[in-house]
Amino acid sequence: MKKYNMMESTLTYEAASKELALIAKEMEEETISVDELAAKVKRASELIEFCQAKLKSTETEVSKIISGMENPKQ
Repeated sequence: MKKYNMMESTLTYEAASKELALIAKEMEEETISVDELAAKVKRASELIEFCQAKLKSTETEVSKIISGMENPKQ
């Protein structure tokens, strides 16, 4: 279930992580207005989901590469 939109297909893990850190900092410092709070929490949720999917995808890819190295086709 992907909530992040297709326009973010160029979003990187690093960019998502930085944006999450910024949102967290704004929340800690209470610089987010009540009017923006729901939108920021929603965005943070989308970014977390994106990061989790990216990590899972990377883990799967790395596992396949390692498996191929351990069991080379002859």
